Amino acid sequence: MANKANSLAHTKWLCKYHIVFTPKYRRKIVYNQYRASLQEIIKRLCSYKGVEILEGHMMPDHVHLLVSIPPKISISSFMGYLKGKSAMMMFDKHANLKYKFGNRHFWAEGYYVSTVGLNEATIKKYIQEQEKHDMALDKLSVREYADPFKG
Repeated sequence: MANKANSLAHTKWLCKYHIVFTPKYRRKIVYNQYRASLQEIIKRLCSYKGVEILEGHMMPDHVHLLVSIPPKISISSFMGYLKGKSAMMMFDKHANLKYKFGNRHFWAEGYYVSTVGLNEATIKKYIQEQEKHDMALDKLSVREYADPFKG
């Protein structure tokens, strides 16, 4: 799905985000025995919301994700969902984490997000193609504007 636009009912979209988030106190916990289960949990939660993971890397003390999120989901609501549900699932799966992370706070507050956009030439090309498409439709629908009551 490199530069392929997705579609909803009346929308073409290409929304890619680079997201970085960390465990509480930047604990180096991601590469230990929890890495595989954390990957599986994040993949499952993303698939539930229709979010496609284009690239993902787990560092010892943070997680990098390149995701494609539909425009009907805001990035802030998705991150709240991802961090909240993944923390609950990690505590359910690994009961010993409850003692390391008091009050069930697995992730640190906040995250970093950056949009991954298209370059200017691609946008210009899209606009030009859109104009040509609109002109072609106007030429096809000329009869629509003719008065049907005149001979």
